[in-house]
Amino acid sequence: MRHTLTQEGVLGSPVRNLVSILVFVGTVIVVATIAYMAAGWSFADAIYMVLLTVYTVGYGEVRPIDTPYLHAVTVGTMVLGCTGMILLTSALVQFMTVMQLRQLLSPNRMQAKVDKLSDHVIVCGYGRIGVMLARDLAQGGLPLVVLERSTDRLAEAEAAGHLALPGDATDEQALVVAGIHRARALATVLPDDAANVFITLSARNLAPGIEIIARGEAPTTESKLRHAGADQVVLPTHIGAERIARMLLYPESRAARDEAGLHRAEQALDGVGLSLESVTIAPQSAAADATVADIERRGAGAFLIARIQREGADMAGRPGSDEIVHAGDRVTVVARNPVAAARVLLAPRGEIRVGRNTY
Repeated sequence: MRHTLTQEGVLGSPVRNLVSILVFVGTVIVVATIAYMAAGWSFADAIYMVLLTVYTVGYGEVRPIDTPYLHAVTVGTMVLGCTGMILLTSALVQFMTVMQLRQLLSPNRMQAKVDKLSDHVIVCGYGRIGVMLARDLAQGGLPLVVLERSTDRLAEAEAAGHLALPGDATDEQALVVAGIHRARALATVLPDDAANVFITLSARNLAPGIEIIARGEAPTTESKLRHAGADQVVLPTHIGAERIARMLLYPESRAARDEAGLHRAEQALDGVGLSLESVTIAPQSAAADATVADIERRGAGAFLIARIQREGADMAGRPGSDEIVHAGDRVTVVARNPVAAARVLLAPRGEIRVGRNTY
């Protein structure tokens, strides 16, 4: 059986060994102490004798060992106690070695995965907004890297299954390490407006063509972030992490709504819990060369295809269920769950599973 170096596999066994041996040694100490007290010894003398024996100090017997019963208790304490301490020492060495190896190997392994990414999103900050944003992007099938300086939050991001790197996003080198020159977008969602402005300036300077979405706490910060180079500014009290994810998953939706004059329709849909989103189908997408009925079926009710725009032709009204969607078509959907819709429309072939079928 092949074993992977997950946190469960690497650390689980040493931790279990250490706990088991501690329980064994503790049990030996308690039982031996009770056995000496059963022979008429005081608790102080009994525990002192047991600890001297277990730790192999050998200062001498606190009371005469002059009966077969005391001989048996002492021999048993020596054999079991000394064996337990040897095992405990080995378990401690194993545990510390594994912890050191994990510290050495984990960052390098994570960095190697990040170095292979391209067209990904860099999420600066893994606080309240960052957690929701990373979750929605991951559910939508968009690759991402979390950049976080807090050790605890970094561990949370890794536990959630995200690629996460330690670093201060205000440091340009940290952005370079996160692959800003290969990334498609950067979302800075720190609760500090000054830091978000500085990160936006740095990101725009490093990658002039990257899409930048920035969080602002105060309404007056919006103009500063836009002057710093942000393409979109989000005030969480008005929009929130779900809207940021939709901007990244559907970058063409805004232009499509402007072009088609659909703002009023979008407002009406928002009122009933729906959203209007547009996306261009990539050649490698699982939605390419599939019928409208097949694509909607894969979404399991998460969306309906409302319009298809094709080069040289614009289909009026809702397309028929047997209409084939081609690569390069711009598809507008009415979505009940935009993240689930993105998972169907943006995912590459072979990454969508419906029942036993893979698309």
